[in-house]
Amino acid sequence: MSEQLSQLVRKNVRDLTPYQSARRLGGNGDVWLNANEYPTAVEFALTQQTLNRYPECQPVEVIERYAQYAGLNADQVLVSRGADEAIELLIRAYCEPGQDSVLYCPPTYGMYSVSAETYGVATRTQRLTADWQLDVPAILQQLDTVKIVYLCSPNNPTGHLLNAHDIRQVLDATAGKALVVVDEAYIEFCPQASVVSWMQTYPHLIVLRTLSKAFALAGLRCGFSLAQPEIIQTLLKVIAPYPLSTPVADIASQALSEAGLVAMRERVAELNRIRDSFIPRFAQLACVDQAFSSDTNYFLIRFRDAQTVFSGLWNQGIILRDQRKNPLLDDCLRVSIGTDAEMESLYQALTQFGSKE
Repeated sequence: MSEQLSQLVRKNVRDLTPYQSARRLGGNGDVWLNANEYPTAVEFALTQQTLNRYPECQPVEVIERYAQYAGLNADQVLVSRGADEAIELLIRAYCEPGQDSVLYCPPTYGMYSVSAETYGVATRTQRLTADWQLDVPAILQQLDTVKIVYLCSPNNPTGHLLNAHDIRQVLDATAGKALVVVDEAYIEFCPQASVVSWMQTYPHLIVLRTLSKAFALAGLRCGFSLAQPEIIQTLLKVIAPYPLSTPVADIASQALSEAGLVAMRERVAELNRIRDSFIPRFAQLACVDQAFSSDTNYFLIRFRDAQTVFSGLWNQGIILRDQRKNPLLDDCLRVSIGTDAEMESLYQALTQFGSKE
């Protein structure tokens, strides 16, 4: 970019390090285990042919079906272009640039910081503890300018649930002062841990969901915000006029039908089976220090030499997600759960690296 054009860019955007999605990082793979996607395609047929008309801002059938699935009323649900858009909408609607801040707890999902920095909103961080839980006393000491607290549970990239009591403590401390956003992108893999039922007790609680993971629709870009009607109405002020295209709404509605929910739960059971059968096997490999348990469709492995393993697998067309730059994740690579055959390919490839001493 020329110096002239560069000077036209907002300073905070010039200085911004963008989120490095799996697709941006690239690779030439045969086994893609780096993006927490469902490993095989799910077939849907388009039924809506009115592409000459603009879609509804909030497609009624999609909203009603998701509300029924989540156990909420329709006025407590907003649909957006993935949960990523919802993260940004909340910052745009509630945070004053140069005045408010958002708080998040690394290692965690990278878009909380990128979205805040894009809009000129300050960020505060409080690292998770050594066992990857919230450091509640430290969080409570940082809340003076915080307008939104982002908590990811199950957490990406660690794959574990945050302690429910700790989340309640943060909610208690922020009542009337800030919003607490619990990102439940992976909750279908452990539905008993959802905090959606807490919304009646905590009106400042917002829950984010997505169709990208268990619903096998990462390419659809369809997410949901679950919140009190007042919050939903505020978000509707800043959302794009037509956030969901007609084909997206069509497929989302099918995925949320009774048959679609049955199929989703079958996929979850299958991925959980594969995950729980392979993690103990990986833990025994010579190149592995630890293979961590998980409540999601991915898990972390701490290797004896993660750089060598990552590069070696990359060259073989097996693509994992490098987590070594994140705090507390030295020598860790993240593995998305693939098919039995893909996981077996990874296992066999890893037998080539290192030996226990």
